[in-house]
Amino acid sequence: MSEGSAVYLKERQSGKFVEATLLEGLGRAEVEAAEALWIPFLQDALRQIKDSGIPKEEWPEHSHWDWRQKYEATEGLLAYKMFGIECGSQMQGMMLVTTAGKTCRIASQRGKQLVYVHFLAAAPWNVPSIVTNPRFSLVGSILIAAAIHLSLAEEFSGRIGLHSLPQSDQWYSKGCGMTDLGPDPSIQNLRYFEMTPDQAAEFLK
Repeated sequence: MSEGSAVYLKERQSGKFVEATLLEGLGRAEVEAAEALWIPFLQDALRQIKDSGIPKEEWPEHSHWDWRQKYEATEGLLAYKMFGIECGSQMQGMMLVTTAGKTCRIASQRGKQLVYVHFLAAAPWNVPSIVTNPRFSLVGSILIAAAIHLSLAEEFSGRIGLHSLPQSDQWYSKGCGMTDLGPDPSIQNLRYFEMTPDQAAEFLK
């Protein structure tokens, strides 16, 4: 059973903040309930995107992710944890992280343990590249903050790392203030980002 704490999302249309729940340690039922809402919405949105003639390279890059499969692949493994944000009885975003087996590459932190973010995504109705009028903002920021807090709890000093899909490179670099360590040939040439303890403290401000 997941544990919850209060967080606040921002309604894009009204500009108002609304209370949501950050869930740590999502269970199978919660992931399946999210997928039951996300998949039909995403399929319908993708049909509209294709029909509108938007070039394929501009389609949302994480639209093929199967969160149920990701949950099943890591179920029972203590080093893996799935987070979610729930608001209005709907999952607004999810993230899968691991606390073991990953160390820093930044010279000042080299070899020190970090929390690695395997996957992070907002619900499709919150993504500007999927819908014209997305519902909530701050989903990604709250999940990154959750990864930092987990890093602090694990005594990793806030260090986190991740590989980014190209459409998210600027957000991790500019929006989160992470260090861009360049393309990683071992992971489909995706850019690899890390956050140092100082960057983590600045982000949490």
